[in-house]
This record gives sequence, structure tokens and C-alpha cells, in this order.
Amino acid sequence: MSLFSQQEGDKYRREGELEKSIQAYKIAFDKDSTNSKNTYNLACAYALSHQIDNAYRYLLKALKDDSSLWVLADNDLLSLHDDIRWKTIEANQLDKYQKENGKLKKPEYARKLLRLIVRDQMFDYHMDMAKQFFVKNGKAPHWYYPLTFIKKQTAKENFIKLEKLIKKYGWPTYEDVGKLAADGPLLVINHHEKEAIRIKYLPRIKEACEKQQGSCVEFAKIQDRILVNTGKNQLYGMQFAYDLNHKLEPLPIFEPEYVDQRRAEIGLPPLKDYLKRKINYDFNVKQKRK
Repeated sequence: MSLFSQQEGDKYRREGELEKSIQAYKIAFDKDSTNSKNTYNLACAYALSHQIDNAYRYLLKALKDDSSLWVLADNDLLSLHDDIRWKTIEANQLDKYQKENGKLKKPEYARKLLRLIVRDQMFDYHMDMAKQFFVKNGKAPHWYYPLTFIKKQTAKENFIKLEKLIKKYGWPTYEDVGKLAADGPLLVINHHEKEAIRIKYLPRIKEACEKQQGSCVEFAKIQDRILVNTGKNQLYGMQFAYDLNHKLEPLPIFEPEYVDQRRAEIGLPPLKDYLKRKINYDFNVKQKRK
């Protein structure tokens, strides 16, 4: 019963029914308060609906045995960041993470990058709701357009902050700030409106991928985005668009029969598996090797 209620909570959350989501997660919590995943999801649902005290109540329970840094990069919890209690959450999670994984060389840099990730992803839930509306109705909801404008302005502000951080601390590595924080700049750069910015930083992002000090997934996304935006076919199959039936499909791929070979060279899984998981798309091009 607890698992069913948790799944119901997940379903309602995906559909934008936050109050129903909270009710379902609470039922699951009452039946099994040791389920930290459900408790965390309950905290997120409260945070998304700006019920701050309730969000903190359940978040503290969920993080009791959690030593990851994900909570510090979770955009669902953005509404908690201006509360004085958030600094304690940050300090505790960074401390627990370093006790388990070793000291970070630049923990303060990590904290700032994690906050930047949250700002970069802060509209993701609402954009997901807009995508669902589009698929169902064949048009974007009226609130999508002002949200897009604000998202663009935020992306500009994030990039300005990022450049200042890089100038002060240098390009982040996994040893400096941990994997999660080190990949933050890639998100900000990928979401910048100017192609010149992505082109400027692509060599550095590729180098980090090759040295296993940066995300190869994000490198592939940025490389493909540059190609698509400059009128070329993508290399890794990471860029999608809606078809006439309002379903996502990958944009044209250069020599698609060799795409898995290219993906394997930078440590990515076969495109068929990625597309099925990411957008529920069946990619059936027979693969070859050169």
C-alpha cells in the first residue's frame, strides 16, 4: 500500500496535481516513515507549492542518512533557498559528502556552482507542464511565453555569474568540486542563447570529457546543438524536435549507421537505448563500424 501511494504521488506530481501528490506521499509516509525516497518527494512537493515549513519538516527527515550533494542542486527545492535554514542544509550535506568521499579542494566553489545549477534548472517543472499541454492540445499554454522570456533572462544572468566564478576559481574539475558541481558550467553554457558562447567553450568541455573530468553527455549535447543550429547534422543524436503528431524525434544524424561507434568513443550508451529512455522513441538504424 505504501509503494502504491508513493507511485500515485509520483503520477500526480508529473501531471501538475501537487496537492493530490502531497496527499498520496503523506499516506505512504504514514505507513512507512523510513522510506527516505518518498519522504524526500513529499518535501519536494511541498517546496514546489511553496509550503516552506512543511517542506523543511520532511526534508530534514529524508536527509538523515543521505550524504549526497543532489539536494543542493535540486531545482524542486528552489523556494527554500532564501530561508535561513538552507545554509545549514548546505553545510551539513557538504560535510557529510566530504566525510564519505574525501575532502574537496574547493568546497566553497562547489556550493556556488550547485546554486547555479538550481537557477539554471529552476523552470524545468513548469516547462514540463507546458510540454504536456502542447502534446495534449497542439498549442503552447499562454503562460509559456512569459516564462520563456524570464528563462532567457535568467540564463544570461547565470552566465555572467559563471564567468566570474571561473575567473576567480578556474575551470572546475571533479577533484575540485565533485562531479555534480563540476558539470554545472556545461548546463549554463548549453542554455545560453548565443551560439558563439557554446563554440567558444566547446574545446574546453571536450577536453574535460576526454580527461574524465567533465560530463561527456553534456559535451555531446552541446556539440550536437552547435551543429544543428549551424545547419549541420548532429553526431550523437542528443537533439530532438516535435514531429507533426506532437511527438519528439531526433533531428537528422550524420551517418546514423555509425552513431553508436561515435557514442562509444566518449563513453555513451547505444542511441537506441538512450532515445527509448529519454523520449520513448524507437531508433532502428542498423549499426556498423569503420
